[in-house]
Amino acid sequence: MDFPVTKIKGGVGAPKGFLTSAVSCGIKNPAVDRLDLALIYSEKPCNSAGTFTTNRVKAAPVRVSQAHLRKGELRAIIANSGNANACTGVQGIRDANAMCDAVAKPLQLKRSEIGVASTGVIGLPMPMMRFEPKYSELFAGLGRANGSNVAAAIITSDTHAKEVAISFELGGHTVRLGGCVKGAGMISPSMATMLCFITTDANIPADSLRKSVLECVEESFNRITIDGDMSTNDTVIMLANGASGMPAIRRNSAICKQFRQALNWLMLELAKAVVRDGERVTKFVTVKVEGARTYLDAKKVAEAVCKSALVKASWNGGDPNWGRIIHAVGYSRARIREELVDIYIGGKAACLGGLQATTPMDELREAVSHPAFEIVINLNQGEADYTMYSSDLSPEYIDFNRSEYAYWKQARKDGLV
Repeated sequence: MDFPVTKIKGGVGAPKGFLTSAVSCGIKNPAVDRLDLALIYSEKPCNSAGTFTTNRVKAAPVRVSQAHLRKGELRAIIANSGNANACTGVQGIRDANAMCDAVAKPLQLKRSEIGVASTGVIGLPMPMMRFEPKYSELFAGLGRANGSNVAAAIITSDTHAKEVAISFELGGHTVRLGGCVKGAGMISPSMATMLCFITTDANIPADSLRKSVLECVEESFNRITIDGDMSTNDTVIMLANGASGMPAIRRNSAICKQFRQALNWLMLELAKAVVRDGERVTKFVTVKVEGARTYLDAKKVAEAVCKSALVKASWNGGDPNWGRIIHAVGYSRARIREELVDIYIGGKAACLGGLQATTPMDELREAVSHPAFEIVINLNQGEADYTMYSSDLSPEYIDFNRSEYAYWKQARKDGLV
């Protein structure tokens, strides 16, 4: 960034005027005591914005939150892990609305002022009987120091909670941004399964906030992939309450651009954290495509390389197989010329002009042996570029994803299926 920021603690609870809480309901497994229901609430009215999965199969909470954002501004978010409430029909919509109603009444809000999000197993009815006894505890726990609990309550296959909060000067006022994200598998561009909640006490008008969120999501969460799968529940919701006391940010002003830069930095930090915590990944790989004729050509190449199972398998094995990379470039449907393609792995030339470079193989192997490395693909046909963040694909990923439906046993005990 072009200006200093300070990392602070608290995640989504760090900005002024926000209260957070999380409780354990035993949504996925009543025998396990872990946080799985979270609430974010602004003491002041908010401007809000959101982006959601582009999957045509959309979970009930996605449909409900989208409808609420179309009606007006959100002021609170309720979210759970353990059950996605996806492919649950009319009952799923009723359950998502019931979660919003449970929040709206005690906080004296309208149902349409509540955003709702869920993550977990697809296709099972929500065990609503586990929510009801816990709502009073959820509201009683609302406070200014519980932001990290929200991050913990929304994880599923993640190995740890992921959150970032920063403070910075904006127009002579101290402003705070806080965010948390969950996601480790079923991650792919076009809304990377992932939930992300962001809060700020900046005074940013609704139109500028929505524009900033859309642009920053495109440059962060839409630039990551782990396994190439797009979820039914992907959600990013941002609340801005103006509690910092600053005047309203003018559209397209220098201050507005500075705010957007800070938001983009925070979202990108969260997006990278998702990739690093991918299901059983061992490598974090940055793929930069340069010299494309158009932005779309650069994007097509980056996505083809980052989603290729063959490429990702070679990264897992520490094999600098540039042949797998260039074959993905070739089928990407981008306009390329084989004889112009250069590929660099860890800063070392692996392919020049579509042919094997002279770099010793031992040097290339050493480059891909690190937990994080960069691949640059230069198409040498123009000025457009595109960057993505990806991971390897391990045998352990397959083993891990063979057992999720053990949850159906619990669902049968509960009489849900």
